[in-house]
Order: sequence, then structure tokens, then C-alpha cells
Amino acid sequence: MTRASAGVLLHRPAPDDPDTIEVLLGHMGGPLWAKKDAGAWTIPKGELDDGEEPRVAAAREFTEELGLPVPPGEWYDLGVVRQSSKQVRAWAVAGDLDPAAVVPGTFEMEWPPRSGRRATFPEVDRVAWFELSAAAEVIVKGQRDLLRRLASRLADPDGSGS
Repeated sequence: MTRASAGVLLHRPAPDDPDTIEVLLGHMGGPLWAKKDAGAWTIPKGELDDGEEPRVAAAREFTEELGLPVPPGEWYDLGVVRQSSKQVRAWAVAGDLDPAAVVPGTFEMEWPPRSGRRATFPEVDRVAWFELSAAAEVIVKGQRDLLRRLASRLADPDGSGS
């Protein structure tokens, strides 16, 4: 069964080069991702609650994962991508956020495996801004197309193709 998730790809012009776009990604928390970098970064996202609208879920999950609301700005629908057994619906929002201000949410899991003990870990253990090319190297493979869609949207904001 395919699970539905929703998330937000926050983007901004690079502080030192307004022609360069940066995106905000979070490094997945917990012991399974601790020693991984490439393929271990993600947009803030999560599963929809029963009957929840995807955009509402995207905003909720952003806040739950980062401890901060989505900055104000226009939301651009980037569509759906497949990530493993999930379908992720994402929106791009232009805005800024200080990674040092992030207070990540937490999750609980059995750790070590089959120990019967539960441990709490951060949803994301760090958050950083990446230029699009660098983001493509570290983001979860299933989300790479979101970066391409964002770049296309920013290159052709009115969708005219010219």
C-alpha cells in the first residue's frame, strides 16, 4: 500500500549571490542515518492524517519537524514524486529561515534493534541551506525531481515556456 506524505521545499536566493538558488534540507535523524550523508537529506515532510488535506499536512509537518512555521510566501505546487513506498506531494515556498533556530521534533523507536528498549531521536539532526547542485547530491533519490521542478519553475515563473 502506498503511503501519502506532504512537504515543503523552502528556497531563497543565496545571500552572497542572488542569482544562485538555495534550498533548505534536513538530515534525517536517528541511528540509521547517523553516518550517512549522500541520500540522507530530505525536505521537511511527513504522512497525512486521515482525511487531511495535503497542503495542511505539509505545513503541519514542516512545523513538527523543524519547530518553526513555514515562512510566509506564495506556495507553488511541485506535484508528486515517488519515494520508496511513499508518494510525496510537495510545495515550494520562497522564504528564509535560520537553521540555528530549528528545534526539531522527535520520534521514538526500539534501539538497539530487538533490545526491547525504546529511545527518542530527533526527526532531523541538522538543517542546512544547499545550492541546487549540492542539494541534488545529498537529497533522498526519490526527491531529486523536486529540485528539477523548482529550477524549472524559477526559470519560467509564468509557465509560458519562453
